[in-house]
This record gives sequence, structure tokens and C-alpha cells, in this order.
Amino acid sequence: QVQLEESGGGVVQAGGSLRLSCAAPRNIFEGYAMGWFRQAPGKEREFVACIDWNGGRTRYADSVKVRFTISRDNAKNTVSLQMTGLKVEDTAVYYCAASELANVEVSALPYIHWGQGTQVTVSS
Repeated sequence: QVQLEESGGGVVQAGGSLRLSCAAPRNIFEGYAMGWFRQAPGKEREFVACIDWNGGRTRYADSVKVRFTISRDNAKNTVSLQMTGLKVEDTAVYYCAASELANVEVSALPYIHWGQGTQVTVSS
């Protein structure tokens, strides 16, 4: 079973920052887009950010644009999400996902490998 391992979640005050990281097996990371999604209690999972296979293109949800930055390290098979200016409404479980496509995609459909999720809680 493919495992994506997220880390970096936690509790932070509004306005603070967190950095999430995700390690993936090379065979599903190399050459494929990676994404971050989140799911808040009582809400559907939603797209947060994605990055293409070589880091050349990124996409963000409007709600996190400017505040969040996605990046990848192809030498270490990791993808990160730097979150700044966190808001209470950013509270959710954040999931790392690996796509079966090389290019960016905001829909969850192409993402065929998922991590277990990491909790991010932003307090007021």
C-alpha cells in the first residue's frame, strides 16, 4: 500500500504560520503533480494547492492565495505547504495527495494516492 506521510500540523494562533510536509515514495512522486486538500468538520474536502511535476506551475484556492505557498523537492521526494497569516477558518485536516498526471489539476479526481492527514487548528 502506497504511503504518503504528512507532518507539521498543530495548533497555532490566528495570524501565525505552519509548514506542512509530505514524503512520498519515489515511484509515485517523480514525474507527477502533487496537491494539498483539506477537510473541516462538517464540510466536504476542498482543494488547497497543487504543483506540477517539476515545480514550474502551481495553483491555489482563492481562499489561501498569497497566504500559502506550495513547493516540492524532487531530490527528497517531498512536497511542502507553507502557511502564513492563518485564520480560524483554515482549521481542518490537511491531506497530501499524489496525482496520476504531471500537470496541475485542482479537481481531486486525478489524485490517486492520499496521506492519512494532519490536523491544523487555528485558535482565535
